Amino acid sequence: MILQNKKRNLYIIIGITVLNAIGMTIVFPLFPFLLGLYVPASSVAFVMSMLVSVFAICTFFAAPVFGALSDRFGRKSILLVSLLGSAIGYILLGMGGALWILFLGRIIDGLTAGNQSALSAYIIDSTEPHERGKWFGYLGGAIGLGFMIGPAIGGLFGAASITLPFFITAGITLFSMGCIYILLPESLPVEKRTIHLTLKSFNTFSHFNEIFSVKSARSLLIMGAFFYVGLNIWQFNASIFLKDVFQWGPPLIGGMFVLVGICDILSRVILLPPMLKRWNEQTVGIIGLCGLVAGLALIFLSGYIHSIYLIGAAVACIVLGEGLFDPSYNARLSLSVEENKQGLLQGTNQSLQALYRVIVPLGAAAIYTYSHGAVFGIAAVLMVCGLVLFVRLKAK
Repeated sequence: MILQNKKRNLYIIIGITVLNAIGMTIVFPLFPFLLGLYVPASSVAFVMSMLVSVFAICTFFAAPVFGALSDRFGRKSILLVSLLGSAIGYILLGMGGALWILFLGRIIDGLTAGNQSALSAYIIDSTEPHERGKWFGYLGGAIGLGFMIGPAIGGLFGAASITLPFFITAGITLFSMGCIYILLPESLPVEKRTIHLTLKSFNTFSHFNEIFSVKSARSLLIMGAFFYVGLNIWQFNASIFLKDVFQWGPPLIGGMFVLVGICDILSRVILLPPMLKRWNEQTVGIIGLCGLVAGLALIFLSGYIHSIYLIGAAVACIVLGEGLFDPSYNARLSLSVEENKQGLLQGTNQSLQALYRVIVPLGAAAIYTYSHGAVFGIAAVLMVCGLVLFVRLKAK
């Protein structure tokens, strides 16, 4: 009965993740149009980059704190607070009225960003170590499914009103809160929680120091930096590369993102579980990294040999590789600290990813202006470095 209840709770978490991903992706494609109501067309790109950066910077500082608080007060309460912050942020974006209100909405959402780390910690609390790779794969598959559904909903309602989808997303977020409050029990028992809460608990950098003082966690997070930076280079430059080099329009680029969603779900939900039965997380992670290296090398090559087949193969290798490596990496990362620090670890990981999303677009844009293909060559080299570090970690 306990095992059945845990599985039920995990499937509820997957469902909530789908809802969250749908909500986020409903509004993301509409930001340029929303900003067009407040600034001249020539300033939209700059202001949008500022909105993205403000959210990421706030997440960088807030995520480790919320992760630590979830170790003290439990995952459920932090999930509720985080989603409430997101709902308020979306409502402010929909209400608008002035540019500063839009920034306030993103700041509130960023400062309460802890839902993804709390969801990951909930999975860790509710699974045995050998099961985590599979469930992290399901979590990623849920996000991929949401990313396929959300933009279609946003486009449909956005055609009627630019602001309406923001209120719809707020409603979805509040509905998720209701599901959590009514259906989801707490996953972290009181006896496994951290005891002390001091002013230091609200210091982001003290949390970084605590996690990086654990050698196994530090080694994995450093290796993860190569993976996430290389992946972000691909994510931030893929659309503009296809537009500039291949002269693709919105229909073809949209079709590519459908392929991304299909490959993501295929790798995480269909391929990953049987592979984890046959091999351990380290081996599956190495296979995934090899796929990423091959895919990035192919898209680099496509900058010089313009072939749609190269692009298709590159996208498939990158997305399948990511889908195999990311869950395996997170499963292994969860084993690097004790149970009462899982929230802090996941918050630190989320914070670092937010930092990469601030830095990578700036550096990648500078390289892209010099050479459209070179940026993907650099991403491939970074991924090779990550592969070498991951193999060395396995050897130890």
